[in-house]
Amino acid sequence: MSYDIDIKELLKSGAHFGHKTSRWQPKMAQYIYTKNNGSHIIDLTKTVDCLDQALAFLENTVSNNKQVLIVGTKKQAQPIVAQLAETTKMPYVNERWLGGMLTNFSTISKQILRLKNLERQIESSELNQKYSKLEIQRFSEEVENLNKIYGGIKEMNDHPGALLIFDTVHDRNAVLEAKKLGIKIVGICDTNSDPTLIDFPIPANDDSIKTIQLISDYAQKAMMNGKNKTLKNQEKVDK
Repeated sequence: MSYDIDIKELLKSGAHFGHKTSRWQPKMAQYIYTKNNGSHIIDLTKTVDCLDQALAFLENTVSNNKQVLIVGTKKQAQPIVAQLAETTKMPYVNERWLGGMLTNFSTISKQILRLKNLERQIESSELNQKYSKLEIQRFSEEVENLNKIYGGIKEMNDHPGALLIFDTVHDRNAVLEAKKLGIKIVGICDTNSDPTLIDFPIPANDDSIKTIQLISDYAQKAMMNGKNKTLKNQEKVDK
């Protein structure tokens, strides 16, 4: 399926601007169009093709009722990641990638369970019967801290069907954990990235807020299409 990706919008967002030539990753050569003023320029025709494939994969993953874990801990990406996750109801990490978030998920799950239990107990005033105000305040602070780390993955009950990563160099640990477990990765790859680590690389500027937002918008459309397919299939089953 085609997602009507507008190359002019990519150009306007600055998606073609790569890093200084001194910082390049040679494995990105196939996605580089030229050099300009000491920086590499990304071939946006390749970006369109790669993005189209990545979006089709995301839609298919979601239509099969699997979650996509959205990752972007770099400052530019943080609010965009949170908004995308909220709209699509997908798990996300935008503060810090905690080592073992995927490879040691059983331990992470225990922390998430503690977080949920504490939230439930605070909300129901259950703790008021057992603890002082000071102790309850400490529990509230613990909940706040746990939410900073695990809040975005509270509803991720198992390994996700895929990862969507907005900077594959900055969030390299997420890449490596997903690779270790065989989880497919969609990721923005700037000219300093290794695209061979990514199943669906999207060659683009990963520092531009406009580019990150544009790719996020396309990803949102693909995932919502996937969700709609799931609902339609469920309706057929119910009939």
